[in-house]
Amino acid sequence: MPRPLPTVAIVGRPNVGKSTLFNRLVGKKLALVDDRPGVTRDRREGEAHLIGLDFRVIDTAGFEDEDPQSLPGRMRVQTEAAVREADVALFLVDARAGVVPLDEEIARWLRAADRPVVLAVNKAEGRAGEQGALEALALGLGEPVQISAEHGEGVADLFEALLPYLERDGDEPEEAFDEDDPSAPLKLAIVGRPNAGKSTLVNRILGEERMITGPEAGITRDSIAIDMEWEGRPIRLIDTAGMRKRANVVDKLEKLSVADGLRAVDFAEVVVLLLDATRGLEAQDLRIADSVLQEGRALVIALNKWDVAENPSALFNGVKAALEEGLAQVKGLPVLTVSAATGKGLDTLLKVAFETRDAWSRRVPTGELNRWFEAAIEKNPPPAPGGKRIKPRYITQAKTRPPGFVLFGTRVDLLPESYRRYLVNGIRRDLGFGAVPVRLTMRAPKNPFDRG
Repeated sequence: MPRPLPTVAIVGRPNVGKSTLFNRLVGKKLALVDDRPGVTRDRREGEAHLIGLDFRVIDTAGFEDEDPQSLPGRMRVQTEAAVREADVALFLVDARAGVVPLDEEIARWLRAADRPVVLAVNKAEGRAGEQGALEALALGLGEPVQISAEHGEGVADLFEALLPYLERDGDEPEEAFDEDDPSAPLKLAIVGRPNAGKSTLVNRILGEERMITGPEAGITRDSIAIDMEWEGRPIRLIDTAGMRKRANVVDKLEKLSVADGLRAVDFAEVVVLLLDATRGLEAQDLRIADSVLQEGRALVIALNKWDVAENPSALFNGVKAALEEGLAQVKGLPVLTVSAATGKGLDTLLKVAFETRDAWSRRVPTGELNRWFEAAIEKNPPPAPGGKRIKPRYITQAKTRPPGFVLFGTRVDLLPESYRRYLVNGIRRDLGFGAVPVRLTMRAPKNPFDRG
């Protein structure tokens, strides 16, 4: 007799996107979705699939503070019952609206409900949701997973967060590792233009001729994962099957190839952008690199076909200069030379990939961080725009993978971009983060009369 599937109950106040997430997880439109609150009144259940993980998901009604005899009150009772029978509650808040008093009430109830809770911040696409994600930290339910249920972003992070609560005895999921454990498999994606040599490189790393075709169940048509070892260390190699459609125009080709690469980026920790050394760096490569960094992934550049490149010294310097100019948000990206055909440089590439993940996962103790911060402020005091003095107080690391920092102080939201870059570059240079993407958020007191 098959074992019952583990259960996830999606909870949250009305209109935060619970039904949209439910529909995405079950892969079909079972729940009604509308901008009006209160559309979902009963519990809906479905069988969900997330990167090979199967579970039962319950879409609950919006949690409202109402009399139990009223309709909203009865809906709340149904939500409470769903959480009691679930293995884990997936608490959804709206990144764009931020944390509201009802979110805080739900968080208090969930903390007392004796059920594991995964906090997810929905509608967090792009940078617009960063503020809401920071506010969600104050709910006391751990670091929130940033997702977009509508656009399917953040599914890999959601998988990582849910996995520990959905394993069954006897299961041996391939990714059941603490993400901060340096012995966990390195999730490495190979991306690049269709002619850069991705498949040849993957075959060479694997040590066998292997066609990279076929889907990984339920998530994407193009990205698959292959497990391997390098010098006794596990790697999950994430490759894209490449272009499968003929494109008649250059613009369409560019859009499809960029989108294909980004599907692999979603599941990766470190991304190798493979360039064709016989063609150098092209605008499309910069677009892919910028997208990888915007997603917060660690990036390594590899120049392939180095064994047949003409004037290699000038080419290498030209690529480095173009990256410095075209990717101003990150300086000093690792640029390596490889040959997928001969295997030269691949050991160095994998070694650098592991080192880059270590930097991407690094957490700086608060004391060390603020000693650095005080020295940085003393060396280069912040400006006073319009005669208004900016008083930075302290800095804390809010998250890792990618590293994110929050700067607190009076009027720090008025710091010019050049000073923010000064701080970010100092964090990378002095605190061991190298060229990984670092995010810095400013938090000034909400009280305009607070003069510190």
